[in-house]
Amino acid sequence: MHQPTPPSATDERPGLPPRGPAAQFPPESPRGAVPPAQEAILRRPTELPPVHTALICVALPGLAVSTAEGQLTGRGLEGYYRAGRRVLSRCQVRIAGREPLVVQARMQSADRARFVGTLRATPHGGPDPDVLVERTRSADGVERITLHSAAMRPLRLPVEVALGTDLADLGAIAAGTVRPELPASVHDSGLRWSSPAGNACVTADPPPADALASAGLLRWEFDVPPGSSVTVELRVRLEGAGPVRTLGRAATSPLAAAHATGDDPRVRQFLRTSIEDLEALLVHDPAHPMDTHLAAGAPWRCGPAPAEALAAARMTLPLGTRLAAGTLRTLARTQVRGKGPRTGMIPGPRRDAGAHLPPGCTGTEATLLFPVLLAEARRWGLPERETEELLPTAERCLTWLRDAVGEGDYLCDPQPCGPVRCETQAQAHRAALLGADLLDALGRPGGQGLREWARALRTAFRKDFWIDDPGGGRPAAARTPDGRPVPHLGASTVHLLDTGLLGGGAYAPGLLDKVQTEQLARLLGSPVMDSGWGLRGLGAKEVGHNPFGHRGGAVRVHETAIGVSGLAAAGYEKEAGSLLRGVLAAAETFGHRLPEMYGGEQRTEGSAPLPHPAACRPAATAAAAGVLLLTTPAGIRPDAPAGTVTLRPLRSAPLGELGMTGLRISGAAFSVRVSRLGLALVEEAAEGLQLGT
Repeated sequence: MHQPTPPSATDERPGLPPRGPAAQFPPESPRGAVPPAQEAILRRPTELPPVHTALICVALPGLAVSTAEGQLTGRGLEGYYRAGRRVLSRCQVRIAGREPLVVQARMQSADRARFVGTLRATPHGGPDPDVLVERTRSADGVERITLHSAAMRPLRLPVEVALGTDLADLGAIAAGTVRPELPASVHDSGLRWSSPAGNACVTADPPPADALASAGLLRWEFDVPPGSSVTVELRVRLEGAGPVRTLGRAATSPLAAAHATGDDPRVRQFLRTSIEDLEALLVHDPAHPMDTHLAAGAPWRCGPAPAEALAAARMTLPLGTRLAAGTLRTLARTQVRGKGPRTGMIPGPRRDAGAHLPPGCTGTEATLLFPVLLAEARRWGLPERETEELLPTAERCLTWLRDAVGEGDYLCDPQPCGPVRCETQAQAHRAALLGADLLDALGRPGGQGLREWARALRTAFRKDFWIDDPGGGRPAAARTPDGRPVPHLGASTVHLLDTGLLGGGAYAPGLLDKVQTEQLARLLGSPVMDSGWGLRGLGAKEVGHNPFGHRGGAVRVHETAIGVSGLAAAGYEKEAGSLLRGVLAAAETFGHRLPEMYGGEQRTEGSAPLPHPAACRPAATAAAAGVLLLTTPAGIRPDAPAGTVTLRPLRSAPLGELGMTGLRISGAAFSVRVSRLGLALVEEAAEGLQLGT
């Protein structure tokens, strides 16, 4: 398994390849493994190849990146990939010497795209096409080309497929340093290419009538009767690598096959697509194949991303605890041991924080998320045996937190002398309270000390981090090492509302008092923050606002979902409902496959959200946000150890009637329905699970 890069080595932006070995992919299976090329340390390119219009088929470690034209031309990112290596860059079809006119290109599922083209093969037959050309392209390296004839007479159709590849590493392609295409050789029923990085081949069924290695061409002559079809199947393979196994399929998936129904017809497809995207991003460590976790997103971030993996697993707890357990076990093996200031951390790269703050350390976020996910997974039904196995890792995370804070009130990020970030204090406070609850429940010491520190943090934070102004005040984004507040308003403040689930369906207290929480809810619901499509990363009136800035004004789906959930839990239903409906509307314009971020321009009548050209799509946190967003109206608060589940539905019913079936609590199916009056009814639950008050 790839070891995470030390925090000092990278400056990672979501959606962008990290500085360092770029576009890391999960390791292949041991059989014939070909890891991603690591021969050069690449600088981040000034401009990445755009992906906002690409059709990206994902079944890791396989990818297929296409444009809406259907032809793979070798330009930009186009091609079939395996574990970060471009196995095929060019696949151009010509029929009777002409390229089909593509009339439709669409995703059929997370791992498959369909392109439909037309051709006029009958001379003097008028303007109507009489040959339909259908291509289906899958992330597992299979492409099917089918010709359907609607001509009145038999057709003799010569078909040519031009193939080529550079066997380039995705990081090199992103940096613009690709090499020319490699020479081909005839191999079996297709072509083969060789390089020091590995060998690739394409085989065809039926075998071609002619194969020209010098031109990279496969040729057929088909006799097609009226109303008949012929199909050519191409299989793209990296030699020595086993078949792509989609971990999310059927019984192997750690995610329940939940369904949504209701007055809003979009909810069904939104949940289905979110789950499909999550399953497409599942990866595992070959040494521990039962432990699955999520890659951050395609095409740029298919390697280890601990903070995103934990955050996504947490949002998908309504689909069961298997993904959480696999993620926790995987990251527990990366925890820093021995002696030193980083002992107990879950390592992670640095992440750009926008114009107002230096990069933060995602390792800090991951270390604080670990005990939170373990504690909440236990509430959703993670078996006690698995909880106890992971408890020592969580204890080391909590020990690191106390040691890093020392005698002070605040946790700096990055350690030891970085700024004191608002969201970091919220995450640390939540980790302390949920960690203390977990330690007490399993009979371990340390809970009282964590609660006392959290209490002191609340007192200090409400004084030091609140900035009074004529508009009612706001929380500071951070305090600099010399104590000056950084006053800009951004979406990271939603973490103040995300306090975490305790026993009996209760949430932990937050860092803000009641009046401050009400003011924050008002700010988040204002047009300054709510774009109509979701929360802007930076308020529209702030210095440095950029609607495409990934931390400077773009809508980040993960933070918006956290905001919806936190506002709902705090009782601010109007603001929560507005954000929820905005993201659902945005999802529809993106074909229900949300990117990790998109433009934060204000929504107007007839407008659509602007795609970010470098955003990952699919992205784990965006897909997981779909699960959190659709379960929030039901207000599901389980306490599996106590055998109860409490419902706190949104009385405003922002989506009308909403039904959720196939969720999981205590390993059993759980279904709930929220009426148009905001009343919740449990329709299916584990035997013995009682409704809490």
